[in-house]
Amino acid sequence: MKLSNGLALNSHPSGRHFLQIPGPSTVPDRILRAMDYPTIDHRGPEFQQLGKSVLAGIRKIFKTESHVVIYPASGTGAWEAALVNTLSPGDTVLMCETGQFASLWKRLAERLGLVVEFIPGDWRHGADPAAIEAKLAADTQHRYKAVCVVHNETSTGVTSRIAEVRKAIDRSGHPALFMVDTISGLASADYRHDEWKVDVTVSGSQKGLMLPPGLSFNAISAKALEATKTAKLPRAYWEWNEMIASNANGFFPSTPATNLLYGLHEAISMLLEEGLDNVFARHQRHGEATRAAVRAWGLEVLCLEPSEYSPVLTAILMPEGHNADAFRKIVLENFNMSLGQGLGKVAGKVFRIGHLGDFNDLTLMGTLAGVEMGLGLAGVPHRKGGVQAAMEYLAATAPSAKSGAKAA
Repeated sequence: MKLSNGLALNSHPSGRHFLQIPGPSTVPDRILRAMDYPTIDHRGPEFQQLGKSVLAGIRKIFKTESHVVIYPASGTGAWEAALVNTLSPGDTVLMCETGQFASLWKRLAERLGLVVEFIPGDWRHGADPAAIEAKLAADTQHRYKAVCVVHNETSTGVTSRIAEVRKAIDRSGHPALFMVDTISGLASADYRHDEWKVDVTVSGSQKGLMLPPGLSFNAISAKALEATKTAKLPRAYWEWNEMIASNANGFFPSTPATNLLYGLHEAISMLLEEGLDNVFARHQRHGEATRAAVRAWGLEVLCLEPSEYSPVLTAILMPEGHNADAFRKIVLENFNMSLGQGLGKVAGKVFRIGHLGDFNDLTLMGTLAGVEMGLGLAGVPHRKGGVQAAMEYLAATAPSAKSGAKAA
């Protein structure tokens, strides 16, 4: 198949394409095969069984006993659903500038008729719990109706400390709803909807859940559900209560993405088989190995705070005078590997390595080898040895390393 510009959709060279952007992530064969099942009647008993299973299973991934609703939509739809179900025109919300996606959520909120107060940031740190607490403590009239934070900022490789933000909100005594975007964090970075008392958690299918784009999620607290009774923003497709009523019997009020739900069922099984704590540890380990390579190359990680390093991706600053997109083009053309581009304020200044989802040690080593070879071909100033540094870290921290030493 050829596009209008003459390029072929199936023009990749031999070998599997390395999709090392921070989402959509690679879809494993188990999930591809599950999605290959025949489409069934979404009002029939077979679908009802599927619906009940995925609705119960996804709660385990969010670590919640509350309702989780699933939309055929991107994460942007889940952003909108979170806001329109709980807020009214003219309401003020507090958001934090942590990167491109926090900025896009702000823009969406403003288009809905909300007033956004944006705590400025440098795109190299996560949301500041102390700044949030100070804003809320000063708001004695309770103008802020919600605090919205991006958990894992995909544009920067910075993970905000959601548990600490929750404590800051509690210390202020403010009644604002707490909303969190963990679109790129869910099923890759530790996340606890109930324990952290999040009111609405937003996520999507194409990152840690290892699915194609097309499903989005809202995990909803009882407090958030109560807010629907007074919320005045228009909502129809995004209406939670209609979804929850239909979900109680395993169904959906509109046509669901049946084959993506087959894939979600398989993804949940894969994550629970590995164990969520093991999934999180695997991502942490690969993130640290990637940063070991970056340090050995003499390059700089965009995130400045070690406690906020993302286990999902690493954003790397290019040396002055070198364009990240030109480098990415060389890597793609020579090694059939896609790296993430810089977005917004860091466009052309950073490239991003995704190390999430269906990912293992050898995948990481292949990725880092492609980066190191690409740095050489692009003439980017660096030291050699990043791949070796990562390999040494992985060997020292392999799950079998300690057991092997004991056996010896």
